[in-house]
Amino acid sequence: MERQMRHISSSSSSTTTTSSFSSSSSTSSSSISTMSSTKLRKVSQENSGVQHKTSAVLETFSQVQKSPHIPQGESVPDFEEKPRPVTAQEGEDIVFKAKVTGNPQPTVSWERGRGCPLSDAAKSFCDSNNNQFMLKIKNLTLDDADVYKCIVSNKHGEATGSVSLIVTENPALDFKKKLKKRSVEKKEEKKPPTEEEMLKILAGADKKDYERICAEYGFTDFRGILRRLKEMKKKVDVEMVRVLKPLEDITAKADSNVIFDTILELKDPNMRMNWFLGTELLRIQYSHGKYEVKQMGTKHMLCISSVSLSDMGMYSLQVGDKKLAAKLHVIDEPLKFLSDFKPQKVTERQTAVFEVRLSKKTDAPLIWKVKGKEVKRDEKFEVSLSVDGLTYTLKIKDVKVSDTGDYTISIGDLNATVPLFIERIPIKFTTQLKNVRVQERAKAHLECEMNSKDVHVRWLKDGCDITASRHYIFMHEGKRAEVIIEDCELTDAGEYSVVCTQDNDTHEYVASANLTVDERFASVKSGLSDTQCGTGSLAELCVVLDDEKVDGVWLKDGQEISEQSAVQVVKQGAVHKLMFSGVTQSHEGKYTFRAKGAESEAVLTIADPPEIDCSVLDCLVAQPVTVKAGQTATINIPFRGKPLPKITWYKDGAEVLEDERTKVERTADVTSLILSRCVREDSGVIMLRLKSDCGTAVANLQLNVIDHPKPPQGTVEFSELSGRCIKMKWKAPRDNGGKPITGFVIERRAAGKKSWTRTGEVDSSATTFTDDQVDEGQMYQYRIRAVNEAGMSEPLETEEVRAGEPVAPPGTASQPQVSNVTKSTMTVSWTPPGDDGGAPVLGYFLERRKKGSNMWLQVNTEMLTDSRVIVDGLVEAVEYEFRVTSVNRAGAGSSSIVSNAVLAKDPIRSPGLVRNLCVTDSTNSSISLRWTSPEQGDEPSGYILEVRPSDAKEWTKATKIPIAGTVFTVGGLQECTKYHFRIRAVNEGGLGESIQLQEGVLAMPPPVPPRFDLQGKLKNQMVIRAGATLCLHLSFTGSPPPVVTWYKDGVLTTGREVITKSKTNSQLLISSSQRSDSGVFRAHLRNDYGETHYDVNVRVTDFPRPLKNLRLVEEVPGTVTLQWDHSPDLSDEVDGAHYVILKRDTSTTSWFTLAERVFSSRYTVTGILPGRKYFFRVIAQNSIGDSDPLDSKEPFVIAKEKECFGSLQLKEYASAPRQVKPTFLLPLKNHAVRKGHDCTMSCAYQGMPTPQACWYKGETKISDSPQFWHSTANGVCTLVIPTCAVKDAGEYTLVLENPLGSAKSSCNLVIFGKFSGMKRGQGSLVHENSCIMFEVKQS
Repeated sequence: MERQMRHISSSSSSTTTTSSFSSSSSTSSSSISTMSSTKLRKVSQENSGVQHKTSAVLETFSQVQKSPHIPQGESVPDFEEKPRPVTAQEGEDIVFKAKVTGNPQPTVSWERGRGCPLSDAAKSFCDSNNNQFMLKIKNLTLDDADVYKCIVSNKHGEATGSVSLIVTENPALDFKKKLKKRSVEKKEEKKPPTEEEMLKILAGADKKDYERICAEYGFTDFRGILRRLKEMKKKVDVEMVRVLKPLEDITAKADSNVIFDTILELKDPNMRMNWFLGTELLRIQYSHGKYEVKQMGTKHMLCISSVSLSDMGMYSLQVGDKKLAAKLHVIDEPLKFLSDFKPQKVTERQTAVFEVRLSKKTDAPLIWKVKGKEVKRDEKFEVSLSVDGLTYTLKIKDVKVSDTGDYTISIGDLNATVPLFIERIPIKFTTQLKNVRVQERAKAHLECEMNSKDVHVRWLKDGCDITASRHYIFMHEGKRAEVIIEDCELTDAGEYSVVCTQDNDTHEYVASANLTVDERFASVKSGLSDTQCGTGSLAELCVVLDDEKVDGVWLKDGQEISEQSAVQVVKQGAVHKLMFSGVTQSHEGKYTFRAKGAESEAVLTIADPPEIDCSVLDCLVAQPVTVKAGQTATINIPFRGKPLPKITWYKDGAEVLEDERTKVERTADVTSLILSRCVREDSGVIMLRLKSDCGTAVANLQLNVIDHPKPPQGTVEFSELSGRCIKMKWKAPRDNGGKPITGFVIERRAAGKKSWTRTGEVDSSATTFTDDQVDEGQMYQYRIRAVNEAGMSEPLETEEVRAGEPVAPPGTASQPQVSNVTKSTMTVSWTPPGDDGGAPVLGYFLERRKKGSNMWLQVNTEMLTDSRVIVDGLVEAVEYEFRVTSVNRAGAGSSSIVSNAVLAKDPIRSPGLVRNLCVTDSTNSSISLRWTSPEQGDEPSGYILEVRPSDAKEWTKATKIPIAGTVFTVGGLQECTKYHFRIRAVNEGGLGESIQLQEGVLAMPPPVPPRFDLQGKLKNQMVIRAGATLCLHLSFTGSPPPVVTWYKDGVLTTGREVITKSKTNSQLLISSSQRSDSGVFRAHLRNDYGETHYDVNVRVTDFPRPLKNLRLVEEVPGTVTLQWDHSPDLSDEVDGAHYVILKRDTSTTSWFTLAERVFSSRYTVTGILPGRKYFFRVIAQNSIGDSDPLDSKEPFVIAKEKECFGSLQLKEYASAPRQVKPTFLLPLKNHAVRKGHDCTMSCAYQGMPTPQACWYKGETKISDSPQFWHSTANGVCTLVIPTCAVKDAGEYTLVLENPLGSAKSSCNLVIFGKFSGMKRGQGSLVHENSCIMFEVKQS
């Protein structure tokens, strides 16, 4: 109890000015790096139930140079070994050690950071042996906890090292001994203590010892002292909340924002706070931003946005048993118009805009009216409201005159009227009136165009209004206006004006133009035209004038025509006609029509169409005109017609032109065609054509000229050419000469002869002829003539043809081949010619010559009948060439190709049998062979290797030329196909015998047992996260390609896996792995030559599954043992999976870590305070992350044994006032904050007078920015950045200034997003794959 009261007393004293450093240390301890705060928490766990006075672990060093120039050999003081922070229990001895350098020799002094003098137990000295300066403090007390400075200085500068001393309580020191010591002293005095002294004595004792202690000290009012202890405890509890600034009443206008603020000093920072409106609890999180609670250090605020009358009332803050209250009064001003309503004047077709500004927001609707009708939103009217809800806007688009009027605005009881005036657009003439000049009785047209169609139009003539006159035609359509005068008179001439006006516009707009009317005479609109007509037909001469009132006279050949028979004069308005009922020769002549200012002439003539007498036409058709070749043909045809028609003669559709043989004669009624020296080609259809403007007449007749027939047609076809006969066929002539063909005459001549001999005749019905009087092999030429009454035609000659087949010399025999060579004989053979020339080959002549000679010698004297002969009598070592000639009854043929030169010598022996044929290597597409040369026979010049697939029967050569060596690789083979091989040696002596491999060879690599080719790509152990893809890829070799089989835990895979295989690799793929996929996967390889396997131990891990069945047992007094069901996920883990134990006091919502890396399912928690309620949480943690927490359902409580009241009042230490330059005891630390979270930066300082603090972000001052919250109190500066965003990252600087100087400290803020994986460090959260580097600046 005494320790608790001492802790309360020390905590309450932390707010005083004299102990500002303790306050700053305790405050800043919450804002230092996460690493430091975690170390402090672990100290409290290990010494559970033991209170200690502590500060943050601190270790800072600085160096200041005073001299601008330091001589060579001298230096600024510095630490060779720096002092280190110390943590010790009270009653122990500690030593700070430092080793310094510097020239001149620096002086060393020790100070306390709070400005207090060193205690009597502290002693500084120098160890000359080790060159160390030491500060030794004996018998530590809690008051010795502080920051200690080691100051090293010489004339060039100063170095300062600050380290912290943390003193924890020692449970071994029992207050009973102290009390016993005091009681002995009291007994010696033999004077009972006063009530105040007794309270101090009992403050640190157990409740069970109260009565015994009072008896020892001789204090008899035992019940009274117990009451005083209870009252003291209540007073201490009340002091748990200290109000530095109460809530204050606020008066605000409606729709404004209000902030209630109070400054509280809380002994328990986790104390619950509740805000009330009246008696109703404010549910901040469900207020949709209406209420917001903020805290800046010790300042607590309630922010209310957009207050209204409903928000008025008493607002109170409940903290523990303290209740603060303040009243909110909302002033609601009356609604009024802030806009000035002035008449609006808008030009026509523009947009009129009315704006109304209200003094405040209102839910009442605003209504616009015009001419008593409410305005509705449509294409014409647009009604809108500003974002702040105070400005209403009415837009009237494309205003017209009809929109003029008063517009009324109504909202609630407020009304206002604004008149709208429309300013008309002036009328402009886009097309002006133009001066017009017309002739008398013509039509006049005056028109103009305006820029508007809503106008009123009046017309004036010489200033007089003519709008009502019927003499004019007025038209007004759209923007166009016009006046029309149909039959202008001379009086219609003058000035015409159009006057335009419009509504709401008093101005008149005028445009003028002049109309001029000229006097005119009659003129011919349509004059007379020359006319032709037939005798006795009707005729008419017509003229049209421009004035139907004008009369005229008709003249014929200059004489006026009087009324006579068959002639009639007619007038129909402006049309004048002269009509003839039957035209005769007397009516031909020149006719003239004359009127006032008009005259027209025309000629009337008679025109009859040409005509040929019908009897003449019938005669020409019935009797064709026939003449013999060479005679003259004359054709006469009479006709009639006026005027004389054009005469044209045609033959077979082509016009006949006059030449030396052709003449055309014509008279007024007869035309003649004369053809002299007629030829057969003149035969045909003759046509006469008579044509005039009145018509056409045609006469047709047939002209036939008799002559010799034409030759037979085409080419003569020979159906048989043999030694017995020649058969031929032809076509009849195209022209028979005008008479029928009576027959054909056939003549022939032998090849090389000039005279023709008649061979035979055939009648006209036959066009074939057979000549059987021929000699076989003889060449003949034939000609054929057609015959009619006039004679024979020209002949049709044939090409020369042969009777039967000819006999030619034989073809060329093959190139002679030489064999069986000896030094004196050779055997020559050849093949007979393929063409015997038409007769059998009778024999051959063989010739020889020495190589290089041009003289050939015949070998045989008689013709050879055989194609093989032995030539002897040769000279040894001489090369010979041979050729052969074939002979038949037609003679000798061409000589053959010369044989290859052959040396006359004894023959070389052919090589023997090849030895040791074997396979040396094979692939999928090739086989390599090796063999040994034969022992028998002569030396081979090469080898012929043949190959045959097992499914084929024929052998093929592996190479085109013999192989020179004894090793060869056959390529281009099909994979896994069996091939057979045989080989023979060859030389000039011939081919040796072949040798064959006994068995076929497969085209594949040599047999190799399967083997894995890992190359470190796949390890035996694999750990993946559940849901990730499991991919096992293995490469291997083997021949033949091995069969791959996958097993899991010794059993074939179930099919959930996707397995791909090839000849050299295989892959097992599970797209989304599960925990059940953990196990040993085996890939098994097998072929005909062996087998092997490879195992991969796969472990699929995930977040641990939630724990179950948490049980709390108090086995040992003052402790609680947590037991739970052990998670199987941790038993399978091999990477340090463990449990994390946390606890939470019911008075706070924050969880505190009790223990990490717990591997059993049981843990005992110590340091449980009696009477407090605790919740416990267990979390399973592995490399992937944390499981869902397992929380205790009911709070755990250890009952209090006894109550202990009292207090121990410690005398405050008052330090002597002094002036201190601002310095940082704890500088700013770098921060890494997740996006969207708050960031709090704090530092501890000292300085007298109190320095002024100013915050900067980069180079920008942010102390006055409403986006940041900052406070400075009790030696601690705090900056709060709410809801950090990416833009808040950067460097932050705090500058402290007072009259003695300034100090500056900087830190960096890093903003990060959500990470996929985190690791628990020593009190800090660090991303697995990230490294955050900080740079701290301090001056």
